[in-house]
Amino acid sequence: MDKPHKSLETWQQSMLLVKMVYQMTAQFSREEVYGLSSQMRRAAVSIPSNIAEGVARGTSREYLRFLNIARGSLSELDTQVEISAMLAYVQADCCLFGQVDKVGKLLSGLHRKIAKKVHDDE
Repeated sequence: MDKPHKSLETWQQSMLLVKMVYQMTAQFSREEVYGLSSQMRRAAVSIPSNIAEGVARGTSREYLRFLNIARGSLSELDTQVEISAMLAYVQADCCLFGQVDKVGKLLSGLHRKIAKKVHDDE
């Protein structure tokens, strides 16, 4: 089976983000296992999952819809990282902030590209 999502830098970097989130949340206190840690992990996993699903859907319009979901999950994760810093679970200069920004820029670029394709196809 061909897996075109794996060639996308956006997907690759979002997979790295998932790994970073799992590594970081493994350090959280036990009381956060079913709280913030779980929320962050679900939001992080949702990003590359929705990119992959969007690519597999076969139409630009569907792809765009799943990219929007991925962007929403990234915004959710960004907020949760901010909360983690506010609660001193991570330092304010944690590398996760940079990776969230990097994935955000890549997602925005991919979104613009696919949105243009949808617009041009109309």
